[in-house]
Amino acid sequence: MSTPEENRTRWYNIRLKPDEYQILNSKFKKTPFRKLSEYMRSVLLEKPVTVYYRDKAIDDMLEEMVLLRQELNAIGNNLNQAVRNINAAHGHADSRLWANLLGVVNSKLEPSISLIKDKMNQYADIWSQKLKAGKA
Repeated sequence: MSTPEENRTRWYNIRLKPDEYQILNSKFKKTPFRKLSEYMRSVLLEKPVTVYYRDKAIDDMLEEMVLLRQELNAIGNNLNQAVRNINAAHGHADSRLWANLLGVVNSKLEPSISLIKDKMNQYADIWSQKLKAGKA
């Protein structure tokens, strides 16, 4: 248990306007502190304060990456269904038809897959540049 000298026994009250309180509270919410009093003590005593920063460009990029992943999953599912049908028709006259159909589907999907890969590579480059800049 802490000794009496270590306990916080002094009070310091301040009054704030509503807009001042909003500014203080919004800054507090960007920090890892759980209590406003902890944050205020750190600021008043000029201790280092860690602030979380959200980069809008990175958030947008992650959102688009999720959409690209969903698109890739849909393409993969369609391709798997086509291959399953070809394998089921193996030895029948329909297998040649399915093989031709799979070639057509693949030729139509290839540009979309290439576009998705290009976008993902662009985002990976942006991400790595931001990481390098953050470490410097």
